[in-house]
Amino acid sequence: MVKGKRFARAVEGWVAVFRRKLSAGELGSLPVVLVLAAIWIVFQSLNPNFLSPRNLSNLSVDIVGTGLIAVGIVFVLLLGELDLSVGSISGLAAAIFAVLNVNNGVPEWLALIVAVLAGTVAGTVQGYSFARTRVPAFVVTLAGLLTWNGLMLSILGTSGTVNLDENGLIAKLTSHYFTNDVAAYGVATVGAGLVFLVSYQDRRRRRAVGMPHRSLRSIVVRTGVLAGIAFAAAYVLNRFQGLPLALLIFLVVVAGLDILLRRTHYGRQVYALGGGVEAARRASLSVTRVQTAVLAISGTMAAVGGLFLASRITSVSQSSGSGVLLLNAIAAAVIGGTSLFGGRGTTWSAVLGMLVIQSIASGMAITDTPAAVQFMITGGVLFAAVVIDSLSRRSQEAHGRA
Repeated sequence: MVKGKRFARAVEGWVAVFRRKLSAGELGSLPVVLVLAAIWIVFQSLNPNFLSPRNLSNLSVDIVGTGLIAVGIVFVLLLGELDLSVGSISGLAAAIFAVLNVNNGVPEWLALIVAVLAGTVAGTVQGYSFARTRVPAFVVTLAGLLTWNGLMLSILGTSGTVNLDENGLIAKLTSHYFTNDVAAYGVATVGAGLVFLVSYQDRRRRRAVGMPHRSLRSIVVRTGVLAGIAFAAAYVLNRFQGLPLALLIFLVVVAGLDILLRRTHYGRQVYALGGGVEAARRASLSVTRVQTAVLAISGTMAAVGGLFLASRITSVSQSSGSGVLLLNAIAAAVIGGTSLFGGRGTTWSAVLGMLVIQSIASGMAITDTPAAVQFMITGGVLFAAVVIDSLSRRSQEAHGRA
């Protein structure tokens, strides 16, 4: 009887917290997780193979290329701006690598470094132009989209398509798997441990200065849920070919950039600029430097993502970086919870959003649904995410939090 009353009080407390966060527009990633769960349930009911280890393993690799580009987009969106050049930069980087390595015999490691640096330079040029001229970023990067695409076509020349070595370094980025079960479970263990340590240290710092902080019980429950998800994912991956190298690199990059955003002085400056450029300038923040760095990161991530996309098909062509790549990268960041108004979002937003988009694509493919329907469903999810973002911002403004 006593246990029943305690459980009832706990449920009432959770409901009260949910209602408070709902009215204040602070639900975080919960709506995205619910949408993802609904997508998986629907496609699993249509085809039992959707949640098979093979399909989920392929899904985990398919999200990496575009997901890395979306992570870079998150940085730009945090400023309240948009980078339209990421697709072209990804294609340019892949073309530079292919021509240097395949056509000119440059070692893969050196060609890879040059290709990534090309993306960094392209992003830096755009970022500095945007910061100094104060022309909206989407205009500067629209010009970049055309420029870098033209440069890519020029580099590829009349050949049009360059096939990569299927046993080379780049190809192994998406074809190599750690088949030992220990690898996947080890990553899950380390990940859960780091989440607990970071949360606990944050609690200690906040408690020491009298700031609001999570309870130890809340941290343990949160870590337990994430650990459960991580170990379930490891179990599924081990039932196919093991832990994909591409997924491991993706998670490490996302976690590293998340630390950069949320645990460093630079990251706090990015969020501050998203809250208002003029206010940040009056607070003596180096607006030009931060804006340039953000576009440089976006360009770098676009280049890295382009190499992973080339790795997936082991070739580079004149269509690399085109099509719906740009739209999917932007949609992934927005669907995942990064605000179009700036100042709110994390790198993990791109992961969630990419999971939603790629789950729709995978489900459509496995159920033989026309591509037109896929575009309409993805568009509907994107529209819903933008509406939720707008309503959330209004709620926060009403509560004095925006």
